[in-house]
Amino acid sequence: MVTLTINGTERQLEIDPEMPLLWALRDVAGLKGTKYGCGIAQCGVCTVHLDGVPVRSCQMPVGDLEGAAITTIEGAEGRIAKTVQAVWADLDVPQCGYCQSGQVMATIALLAETLRPTDADIDGALWGNLCRCATYHRIRAGVHEAARRLEA
Repeated sequence: MVTLTINGTERQLEIDPEMPLLWALRDVAGLKGTKYGCGIAQCGVCTVHLDGVPVRSCQMPVGDLEGAAITTIEGAEGRIAKTVQAVWADLDVPQCGYCQSGQVMATIALLAETLRPTDADIDGALWGNLCRCATYHRIRAGVHEAARRLEA
């Protein structure tokens, strides 16, 4: 039995403590917004927040996470999250959308730390979050627009 706090709710899950967080979220908790990409923590598709910090969930054993606050795309709340999500829709940022939950979670974390990110800040924060459709220019424009709206 592993107890996890997911999106503000404490959940007791009957799972192996070595199970990666990604699979606990998707297959046990039923939260399908976090996607599987590479399985080796390189692509960023599985990004969630752990105590507010973006992390790759595919290689993170749940047994190490008791007491931590886990936030998935389904639980992303607050002004920054709502703004980023609105901008993504308004600017039609995603193409296929597969990587976008990871991109959005990384963007929320960036804007929580840096309200006026430069292109270099964006590249650094989202580096390694791969997009199969190569919509990086739209993602960067989305980050800049979300920052502009948050500042207004």
